[in-house]
Amino acid sequence: MPLPFRSLALILLACALATPASAELLTQKSLSAGMALTIAQTAMEACTKQGFRVSVTVVGRNGEVLVQVRGDNTDPHSMENSFRKAYTSRTYRIPSGDLEKRVKDNPQTGAVFLSNITTGRGGLPIKLGEQVIGAVGVSGAPSGNDEPCAKAGLDKIADELK
Repeated sequence: MPLPFRSLALILLACALATPASAELLTQKSLSAGMALTIAQTAMEACTKQGFRVSVTVVGRNGEVLVQVRGDNTDPHSMENSFRKAYTSRTYRIPSGDLEKRVKDNPQTGAVFLSNITTGRGGLPIKLGEQVIGAVGVSGAPSGNDEPCAKAGLDKIADELK
């Protein structure tokens, strides 16, 4: 057998041996459209009852927008900001405002230079056990008031996440 064919055969054999014998498809649970709508609606209602005009975004396990609602008479930036809060929370698997401490503790972190990342409070991860399957972000309420509205949305579906 010529040298190039022998080398190719050895490479193919090595690749075959490197592939795990137990390779299988992943099974994942994801938020349904109905759950995402319930979270968004409940979060918006919680803030509206307090007189706050907000926008709400719910993202799925890959940070994709599942639901995005711009509240009546909200500021123009609230839609983008609610997405950034949800995306940050999903990406780091923590409340979006907790990223501020990480950045203060390590100013050299590249986190703040990534697209769609914010340290603003109002984004919460959506967890199924310890697995993060999405996040909700609320923007438009006065400082510190977005997060309780996001939590109200999560509390509404808490029994479905057990």
